Amino acid sequence: MNDSPRALKLADRIKVIVATMLDTRVKDPRLGFVTITDVRVSGDLQHATLFYTVFGTDEEREGTGAALVSATGMLRREVGRQTGVRLTPTLEFIADAIPENARVIEDLLSEARGRDAELAKSKEGAAYAGDADPYRVPREDDETDEDEIDDETDGSDGVDDETAADREDGQGPSTGVSGREGV
Repeated sequence: MNDSPRALKLADRIKVIVATMLDTRVKDPRLGFVTITDVRVSGDLQHATLFYTVFGTDEEREGTGAALVSATGMLRREVGRQTGVRLTPTLEFIADAIPENARVIEDLLSEARGRDAELAKSKEGAAYAGDADPYRVPREDDETDEDEIDDETDGSDGVDDETAADREDGQGPSTGVSGREGV
C-alpha cells in the first residue's frame, strides 16, 4: 500500500462508493451480508484491492464472492464516474481473514482460561514446601542484643570490631593523626 495522501484519499472514497453500491444498486441474490473492511490502492492508482467480510456460512461466503466478481464491472464504472480520476483503477475483491484470526485468538484465550482454572484448583489444597515467606524476618520473641552479635563475630576473623567498623566507614583505624599524613 502506498502512503501517499492521494492514494489514501482515493482508497477511502472507493470504500464508500462500493459499500453504497452494494447496499443500493447490486441486486444479486447470492450477495450476503457483506462489509467492506479495507481498501488499498497501488502507488500509481491503477489497482485497488478491496477486503470484505461476510456474515454467514461458508456457502454464503462463496456465493457473495461470486456475486462480487460478477458485479465488478458495474462497480468499477461507478467508481470511475464518481471519483473523476483519469484512469479508473481495477477492482479486486479479497475475503478478509480478520474473522478467522479472531476466532483462533478466542479459542487460544479460552484454552488459557481453562488452564488457569486447573492451576487454581491445584493450588487450593497445596502447602508450601518450606516456610510461606522464605525471607528472614526478625521475630519479636527472638530479639538479641547487638553486643551478643558482636561477641559472636569477634573471634571469627581475628580483626578488632572497632577497626573493622572504621574501615567500613572509610576512615581507617583511628591513629590520632588528623586527615593529613606526614605533616
